[in-house]
Amino acid sequence: MAPAYKLTYFDFTALGEPIRFLLSYGGIEFEDNRIQRANWPALKPSTPFGQVPILEYNGKLAYQSIAICRYLAKQVKLVGKDDWEDLEIDATVDTITDLRLKFAQYIFERDEQAKKEKEKSLFNETFPFYLGKLDAQAKKNNGYLVGCRLTWVDLVFTAILDFFNFMIKKDIITNFPNLQKVKENVEKIPNIKAWLEKRPKNVSH
Repeated sequence: MAPAYKLTYFDFTALGEPIRFLLSYGGIEFEDNRIQRANWPALKPSTPFGQVPILEYNGKLAYQSIAICRYLAKQVKLVGKDDWEDLEIDATVDTITDLRLKFAQYIFERDEQAKKEKEKSLFNETFPFYLGKLDAQAKKNNGYLVGCRLTWVDLVFTAILDFFNFMIKKDIITNFPNLQKVKENVEKIPNIKAWLEKRPKNVSH
């Protein structure tokens, strides 16, 4: 029998990986439908808004990666203990998204001169500012980003970090020990550890 969930995304980590982390954490079997870029133009018109990831469940389609993550977090009980804590989680996830979008502007810049300027800004200003603030937040929460315990934002951060590090070929949290602790706390979870061991190794992140 086919799994109830089917995730469709490209054959790398990026926006698909937080979803894979959450499904794996919950021990939820899913079809990991990885599409090749060459096949994307043919598939794109059939998607709700011309983008992936898409999560299918019992014939229903969900889109928008963070919305999918928030839904799955409820399914696997990784949400806040109250509305205020949910707000803190959402704000931190949005902050990580802000950082990811600034990073993407650099990665996908085609003009070499503009890229050099963005690289300087990214490494001298953006990363130190965002990662410094998040590190202080993780220190206050004893190695987690919210609530002094594991929530879905920790999984989102660790999964997205993987993509950052791969794209620039360095570990951006080397100087941020509390974020290193967040990563360690996520990666030592048995189901996450098992996913990291079994996920495809021969693909770009």
